Amino acid sequence: MQDALELIGRGADEILKRDELEARLSASMSDGGRPLRIKAGFDPTAPDLHLGHTVLLNKLRQFQDLGHTAIFLIGDFTGMIGDPTGKNVTRKPLTREDVLANAQTYAEQVFKVLDRERTEVRFNSEWFGQMSAADMVRLAAQHTVARMLERDDFAKRYAAQQPIAIHEFLYPLVQGYDSVALEADVELGGTDQKFNLLMGRGLQEHFGQKPQIVLTMPLLEGLDGVQKMSKSLGNYIGIAEPAIDIVTKTLKIGDDLMWRWIELLSFDIPMAEAATLRRDVAGGALNPRDVKLRLARELAARFHGVAAAEQAVAGWNAAVRGEGDLANLPLQDVPVPADGLRIAALLTAAGLTPSNSEANRKLKERAVRVDGAVVEDAARVFAPGFEGVLAVGKRTFARVRLVVA
Repeated sequence: MQDALELIGRGADEILKRDELEARLSASMSDGGRPLRIKAGFDPTAPDLHLGHTVLLNKLRQFQDLGHTAIFLIGDFTGMIGDPTGKNVTRKPLTREDVLANAQTYAEQVFKVLDRERTEVRFNSEWFGQMSAADMVRLAAQHTVARMLERDDFAKRYAAQQPIAIHEFLYPLVQGYDSVALEADVELGGTDQKFNLLMGRGLQEHFGQKPQIVLTMPLLEGLDGVQKMSKSLGNYIGIAEPAIDIVTKTLKIGDDLMWRWIELLSFDIPMAEAATLRRDVAGGALNPRDVKLRLARELAARFHGVAAAEQAVAGWNAAVRGEGDLANLPLQDVPVPADGLRIAALLTAAGLTPSNSEANRKLKERAVRVDGAVVEDAARVFAPGFEGVLAVGKRTFARVRLVVA
């Protein structure tokens, strides 16, 4: 039991209520006990998952490994409302077509983390599609406007005289009712979802069910180590990105952020071992790069398989450490005009610099290399047919082949 609680509690911000969780875990392990039903909801607002999304998926998987049932709930109905959490303006609802397209992509990706055999993939349109207007009015009667305004984001918008649409007040109720429909024992969510998760507890009690345990997880900081991981901020690693990108991006994160990522993303590094690694790094006995490389290998293997992860690590070692064969790097075709591109434009076209001006700045700093040799001549042109390794600084590189646009 204690081992199970430690695994469940790994990285968790809050468990409400822990004594209830212990009781249900104990009952599930007794003769005649049943697996717990663990719910996490995802609104299909974007077509691809990133590592920030997997914080909840990882916790679902840990519950699965303890023998429980994971419910991956796709909010195809709530996605058409638009989750107002953390927003200072009304969120634009998605069209039904957008919701279905994104939901399909989600369903294809989650099994890179979850055990398919112990996962229920559900859509909340299953029950809300059957609700009448009268049913929705009765549900809306369960809470007051004053209670809704206790939510921090609603309160701020109200105080600032920013509009709050009526349908936004429905969102927490609708999310809470999902737990009733699914008879959830535990619901997982980010710390920003606590109000909505507690709504589920209240509605379950109203409908005669045992209230779910609420487990909140921190919002994973992105590559910048400051803002939460987000596609809109560009500080993310998508789980569908090539293995080499997962490896190279992970190896660029800050040393302090590395420990946070290990706690929230790793299955292979127990917390006791992480504490030992941290002491070794702090004492100078271990290079933090070696710990990041271990994490990078694990993440790449999870989403692309062991062979692809090893090839990516080998490519990184060849490009950064000068150890091994650069042919281990994946080959990227870069379309260029028939008369070629100057080096600055080529670096931008290959995605190694955000702009030609930044590329020219790196050239002046002697930070640009082609096949290991420093390039300073900004007028140098590369024509279709060229194949080689471009590098900017020590950790940004790509093996490219130029083809006619």
